[in-house]
Amino acid sequence: MTDTTAGHRFGEGPLARACALVYTLLVVESLFLLTTVPGLAGLVLLGRDAANVPLAACCLIPVGPALSAALYALHHRRLDLTDLRPGAAFWRGYRVNLRGVVKLWIPWLLWLTVIGSNLANLTGAGVPGWWAVLSVLIAVAATLWVANAVVITSLFTFRARDVARLAVYFLTRSPRASLGNTCLLVLAAGLTLIASEALPVLLASVLASALLLNSRPMIAEVRERFTA
Repeated sequence: MTDTTAGHRFGEGPLARACALVYTLLVVESLFLLTTVPGLAGLVLLGRDAANVPLAACCLIPVGPALSAALYALHHRRLDLTDLRPGAAFWRGYRVNLRGVVKLWIPWLLWLTVIGSNLANLTGAGVPGWWAVLSVLIAVAATLWVANAVVITSLFTFRARDVARLAVYFLTRSPRASLGNTCLLVLAAGLTLIASEALPVLLASVLASALLLNSRPMIAEVRERFTA
């Protein structure tokens, strides 16, 4: 006999959906840590010295594919508590998006390395203060660009150059998304400065979920206008 008073089948109610979300976030976080732990361990051990900027960039290389896999898994997450496969979705996203993400992630890291090295040696170089402000603004814009690029690469299949163009286009096309991602960037930077590099990493699945939420208008427009 079927219980018609419950209103939902087992695994589909509000509490079940909340549990499914928490479970998905925990699994995605665990796999994110698993795929980035060598680089992140090196990053935590590095001192905050100007000479370590290139090494820090190298340590961050695994973060790009892991972030892409996390976004893929969270985007394709199941709402039914009895039908959860976040681990399988993460590994599929990692495998499918690895090449495309690396083509965009590494150039971004190289660009940030140049900017970071210049900022670290600003006093010795004798350049004016406005140059530091301009460099920070460029770094922020580049980070917002790569955030868009990773989201697009994670959920759609485009050539790397097309992803790069779309990521630039949506910086101004979706100002609310850019503002939301700026807030996430400030939050991650603040957590790093106040605590350590480890804290944003431990919240990676939550930050990825927020990035995905901010990017919903962009995702919808890409699907509507740029896919068949």
